[in-house]
Amino acid sequence: MTAVSPRSTPATDGVDDLFWQASYSPISESDAELERVARSAELPVLLVALAAALDDPSILSEELRPPLTPMDTAPVPHGGMTPQQQERAIDVALAGLKRLRDEGITGVGVLSDERRLELLGFLSGGRDEWADMLSHELALAPAHGGKPDWRVEEVAPDREFPVLVVGAGVGGVAAAYRIAQTGLPYVHIEAGEDLGGTWAKNTYPGVRLDTPTFGYSYSFAQRGDWPHQFAEGGEIADYLNEVVDRAGLRDAIEFDTRLSRLRWDDADGVWEATTIDRDGVEKVRRFAAVVSGLGLLDRPHIPEFEGASRFHGDTMHSQEWDHGVDLTGKNVVVIGTGASAYQIVPAIVDQVGSLTVFQRSAPWMLPAPNYHDEVGEVFTWLVDKVPHFAQWFRLWVILTGIEGRAHTVTVEDDWDGAPLSISRKNQELRDYLTSRIEEQLESRPDLLRIAIPGYPPGAKRMLRDNGVWARALLDPKTTVVTSGIARFTETEIIDGEGVGHPADVVIYATGFRPSEFLEAIEVTGRGGVSLHQFWAGNARAYNGITVPGFPNLFLIYGPNVGGVVQGSLHFMIERAAEFAVKSIREVLDRGATGIDVRPEALDRFVDYVDARSRRMAWGQPYVRTWYQNASGRVTAIWPYTNIEYWELTERVDPTDHEFLP
Repeated sequence: MTAVSPRSTPATDGVDDLFWQASYSPISESDAELERVARSAELPVLLVALAAALDDPSILSEELRPPLTPMDTAPVPHGGMTPQQQERAIDVALAGLKRLRDEGITGVGVLSDERRLELLGFLSGGRDEWADMLSHELALAPAHGGKPDWRVEEVAPDREFPVLVVGAGVGGVAAAYRIAQTGLPYVHIEAGEDLGGTWAKNTYPGVRLDTPTFGYSYSFAQRGDWPHQFAEGGEIADYLNEVVDRAGLRDAIEFDTRLSRLRWDDADGVWEATTIDRDGVEKVRRFAAVVSGLGLLDRPHIPEFEGASRFHGDTMHSQEWDHGVDLTGKNVVVIGTGASAYQIVPAIVDQVGSLTVFQRSAPWMLPAPNYHDEVGEVFTWLVDKVPHFAQWFRLWVILTGIEGRAHTVTVEDDWDGAPLSISRKNQELRDYLTSRIEEQLESRPDLLRIAIPGYPPGAKRMLRDNGVWARALLDPKTTVVTSGIARFTETEIIDGEGVGHPADVVIYATGFRPSEFLEAIEVTGRGGVSLHQFWAGNARAYNGITVPGFPNLFLIYGPNVGGVVQGSLHFMIERAAEFAVKSIREVLDRGATGIDVRPEALDRFVDYVDARSRRMAWGQPYVRTWYQNASGRVTAIWPYTNIEYWELTERVDPTDHEFLP
């Protein structure tokens, strides 16, 4: 085979991707090796990546279009392509890989608008109404992402408009990135000593994503060389640090600085913000707008137990892991069987002397045999040698998650299977997941009896199962207790049946207080109204972002923004940050002091969200979950798709807002 010099890469000036790669390694492998690659790849992704690199959409024939078969438990391989489609697709992909090799193609520029629509139409199975939202997530698209199309010096050169960004986790970093792109002056504060939010705080053994890694990243920072299919916590923290450094945002962050009080000055139309540094010194500063990137899962919940203060051993919440405590040979008690416990228990079971797990309700678990796996060798090759394969794969993860598993957790009218299931499809899912548990625990009828949840699948967050949880419960050192906790003694925990369980270390895997938005901050809006009094325990925000009476205050991870069975959290967070920037632009364009959402707009949004949540497993009256507030209203979950949120946040509707003079 004759060596071919790599073709020069087309210009890509202005691409809004901190991990943009202009040139890729040339392909030199044999035809046989390329066939092996084609047979191991996710075919729709490879086909569309090749069509983009070759600038040849003709390879994307109608007969190869993936049907996007809905996922019941896990993504359907190749989007549901039939075996015949797959064989044809392998032949087409092999020919495309040969062309990349023989023509020396090592890069691709930004797509034309026509090409964008052709490729997205193929990948989405002809769902043209998804194209604009997907373009937001595709770095190769000409209108990619939410980069502001304005700079403050052009729009309002004589206007002082300083912004406060609160928190340097996923939401705060997204907000700071977009605000910095406008040229607006801003101050960025972070209560911790490092950035990363939940990924800086949660360092317990086994911590990792329970969503596929590639979907858990910014549209403006599309890393391609992730090492694990479900990233470890430290990998996410490293990613966030790298994003901040590549974007040049670190020097703007004031660490060990927390926000304690916000007060809207009616006379001057500004926010007065009181911050406290590591030495307890207060500072009062004034800002035209405040953007909060404080997360939901941030304030630990530790139940009150009789005698807990008498306990002589070590205690820690999962978010406040004490790495100075050696668990080797110790009697360890884990309280809880939610997402954190599910990761901690298998990670420590081989180390401890005994392990007692207190379970209030058993978790549903989705099969994920690759949960702890590294990214495969073929995938790594594709990321290295097929231009922007990783970006197309990321888009595929997001695209297949748009509808996700919502059909499995949607209520069917007149279904009589409640409270164990909510529809025929939900019952099918329940039966399948139950059969997996029965297979895993068949040798222990006592465990099997308590391991099958008594609520519908999807009512609470479902976890990822590769067998390690069952193995940990089956370990002779492990005892599972379902009778609750009566009291602590100096050396034991007494369960609800009066049985004592020796304890040297107690781990509270008891979750957080997600419905208590901004609880630690005193917020006073127009007319001296308290935000927390306005909410009265029922947090509500228009698009999950703004609250009437609190102008120029934007919540990036506000009420009803999280997703559990469909959609991308990063997309929701980025759209909230972009909506904040659009709102500020409206204020500047109008020469206004501020923008304040109207109460009737908030009420309409809340009715819209609540109506859908009542149709989902987590919104049923017999279900209790952290998705709900104290009154039972779902405040944590977005019950629609990313498409609906795209449409809601695409523009700032003037009729929904009041502009302050």
